[in-house]
Amino acid sequence: MITAAMLVLAPISAASAAQTSGTITAISKNADTITLSDGKTYSLPEGIEDTKLRVGDKVKLTYADKGGKAVISHVIPQK
Repeated sequence: MITAAMLVLAPISAASAAQTSGTITAISKNADTITLSDGKTYSLPEGIEDTKLRVGDKVKLTYADKGGKAVISHVIPQK
């Protein structure tokens, strides 16, 4: 499980932010992405460490679409 209560990057505008929840099904350290059980891949920007994330973790993401990519701004572990 993710030991940190919340991983945070600089907040993004609420108007452009979206949220989703799911279970991490894949992590690509080379591409800095995670894939959730919804099948969608999300980009991890600098400041959110993939080393704290594990396949099987349940998470809630806040993200924004930037340049055709879903870029994460917050990751909150779920139980």
